Amino acid sequence: MRTIRVTLPLAEEIVEDLKAGDEVLINGTIYTARDAAHQRLVNLIRENKPLPFSLKDQVFYYTAPTPPKPGRPFGSCGPTTSCRMDKYTPLLLSRGVKGMIGKGQRSDEVREAIKKYKAVYFLALGGAGAYLSRKVKRAEAVAFIDLGPEAIYKLWVEDFPVIVGIDTRGEDVYQFTLRRKG
Repeated sequence: MRTIRVTLPLAEEIVEDLKAGDEVLINGTIYTARDAAHQRLVNLIRENKPLPFSLKDQVFYYTAPTPPKPGRPFGSCGPTTSCRMDKYTPLLLSRGVKGMIGKGQRSDEVREAIKKYKAVYFLALGGAGAYLSRKVKRAEAVAFIDLGPEAIYKLWVEDFPVIVGIDTRGEDVYQFTLRRKG
């Protein structure tokens, strides 16, 4: 497998070059979003109302932070189980989202949407929230502040470590791991 350093936003040629299993170091801005924020974004889309920021070429990190320690911009921020966002993901991908960061498997519908919209699903290491928070250099709440830690935050990250879980061809690290065992 390869280790690749990428700078966001994700350009289509970069996304198409990534392969399931690649190790990636992300640099740039990502947005946090969990269930409630996803539901609100989808409701705004369905109601044809303006979104709080452009979704085009953005990456969502499925996390909600703990309170930050003094001198730190963001608290511990481990990944949330991604399948909780599956019912919202195809619509968000259709509106331009290019990447998602979380943990665990995704549904067949999400895998197909990733292929259709040429997006990528990254895996972050569960249980490493304190380490991952050190990769956050700046954080700003940008939408749905009333959700507290589950508000949408814009994070500026440096060398944020992830693995490509599902690539634009629909290759899935969980599937090829199971094929090797079978």
